[in-house]
Amino acid sequence: MKAIPKVLSAISIFIFFAVGCSKKESETIQLTYEAIKTAFGDNINLNNLAEYAGQTKPAYIIKDNTGTNTISNIKATIGRVLFYDKNLSINNTISCASCHKQEFAFSDPEIVSSGVAGGLTQRHSMRLVNSRFAVERKFFWDERAASLEIQITQPIQDHAELGFSGQNGRPGLNTLLTKLQGIAYYNELFKFAYTDINVTEARIQECLAQFIRSIQSFDSKYDAGRALVANDNQNFPNFTQAENAGKNLFIAAPVFDSNSSRIAGGLGCNACHNAPEFDIDPNSRNNGIIGQANGTNRDFTNTRAPSLRDLTRTDGRVNNPMMHTGAIGGLRAVINHYNTINLNPAQNPNLDPRLAPNGIGQKLNLTENEINAVVSFLETLAGTNVYTDKKWSDPFVK
Repeated sequence: MKAIPKVLSAISIFIFFAVGCSKKESETIQLTYEAIKTAFGDNINLNNLAEYAGQTKPAYIIKDNTGTNTISNIKATIGRVLFYDKNLSINNTISCASCHKQEFAFSDPEIVSSGVAGGLTQRHSMRLVNSRFAVERKFFWDERAASLEIQITQPIQDHAELGFSGQNGRPGLNTLLTKLQGIAYYNELFKFAYTDINVTEARIQECLAQFIRSIQSFDSKYDAGRALVANDNQNFPNFTQAENAGKNLFIAAPVFDSNSSRIAGGLGCNACHNAPEFDIDPNSRNNGIIGQANGTNRDFTNTRAPSLRDLTRTDGRVNNPMMHTGAIGGLRAVINHYNTINLNPAQNPNLDPRLAPNGIGQKLNLTENEINAVVSFLETLAGTNVYTDKKWSDPFVK
């Protein structure tokens, strides 16, 4: 028998083996390709998988919270399918992508996201770009999930979100696992990746986490400039004067008087949102936003934030309302929030002490030129590829 070519279509493999295989074996070989072809067309090809594992990143990006769940092309591909599959909700209407849309840097333009049967999320949906490139390993705004893997299946089991809560007559997670194992394209995908068709919570967590960690954005004006210098403290040759001024204000620490009024220095943003990844410092506490997106009570527990990359498009349009409440709609409003922190630690027991030097909420006393400069700098963090790259797009045939 001649050697089999590495890349074969479903039908050619079926014909090749049909004579020498049993009926059961030939049916299995045929199924391995037919269900995937039907569901995804040319969007997924097991013989030519999209590149998730070998993506390049700049040498100056050194943070990584992957842990032991190393990205592989096949498992990230399964994660892509799971991310966009509305079968993950109890009524087949909501997927992960419903709240984390590629066209908005994997965020939601709505203040809160819609779940099953009229349910609403309690907080604004975070952008997922560059989730991997951070020291912080905990997830959710309140950091209640110790890892991305643990976070993955909590929205699935949330009564208001995807609905497999096991509460009020609704099915639990085991029902979902059985449901997915009964879908032909998952049989094929899991067989290809794991050598069996078993769908488990651990495998869902593994694959979805790999896909989400693969979503990266390093094609911004900032990255083009950072590649030309030794560190962030140097002026970037490709930046305007205002962009370099904004970068310097972002990085430099402020100097306060005894009344917590800024008298010199920058804004100190970098202390919590560290360049060049612009991830959140794991030691950060509440940022002075204590309201609720979907309620009227006070909430001091929110201490996490997504990367500041792709807050906006390259034309300055914001991708989503900001903060866990979704209450801030633009970059100037964000800066104005930090310009004057009215709450003191007595009013907010979890307020980050960097926002309340001397135990008093900071007053940065920003000028209009300084605000414009910082806005200009933050807009340099906008990439383009993240919105259009096919490997992060919906794989299902429309």
